[in-house]
Amino acid sequence: MVRALLVAAACLATACGRSSYDTSTPEATLDAAVEMVDDGDARALPFLIEIPARDITFDDGVTEASAIGEVKGKAGDMLARLWRVSRKIKQRFPADLAKEGDLGVTQLRGRDLQALARRIVADPFAYIESQREKLTAEDLGDGTAALDWDGEPLFGGTVTMVERDGGWKFAVPVEVLRSSQYWPDTRHEWAVLASMMLAIENSLVDFEAEIDDGRIKSLREAGERVGRLVGESVVVQSVIYAMMKRDQAAAAPAN
Repeated sequence: MVRALLVAAACLATACGRSSYDTSTPEATLDAAVEMVDDGDARALPFLIEIPARDITFDDGVTEASAIGEVKGKAGDMLARLWRVSRKIKQRFPADLAKEGDLGVTQLRGRDLQALARRIVADPFAYIESQREKLTAEDLGDGTAALDWDGEPLFGGTVTMVERDGGWKFAVPVEVLRSSQYWPDTRHEWAVLASMMLAIENSLVDFEAEIDDGRIKSLREAGERVGRLVGESVVVQSVIYAMMKRDQAAAAPAN
């Protein structure tokens, strides 16, 4: 009985989704991403992304694969909290949302950052759901698939899909990104990214408490508040990460 209550509580806390999704084909994986959002299982979204890990073990005994897994897990927890918050925003301020209409994130970008923050916190996964019909996947028969957006290669063909034992996943051009100064290369850098996800989640926890306490009176106020809380967390972690990358770059010539 106690175990059943704990499981039920966990499900309520995370908007329990299905235990598995069909990722047997590229198109099924695209549908699975939408289903995860519909099921309130946003926590699973990061695990649809394939990030190849090098066969290395850091000084503390953690492999790069484990470090990447930690980042995905923290990102999933953050997305699960964001899903919860967005549902409360929709329930609390339906009239405010109706006034803003159907203006999408892409239309808002660069025009009104506060409006962008409001739309993101109110419906962060709208783009996944509303734009699914424009995204298509073609199995190339060699364990990879091409992604097209409205008939054109997605991001110039840099983002594709790959088949793994567990099904199809989205693939990012890691080898290209690894040459960038911003790609994580050390155990500590991966840990900072995980901390950034945790910091955002904690900010959303604080924001959710303010919603529950009735301190947030409007959608506009919600956008301003969540932007401030999350922004402060991201800035702090970003500064730490940038300093680590700077020190690494400075030490490189010596090596």
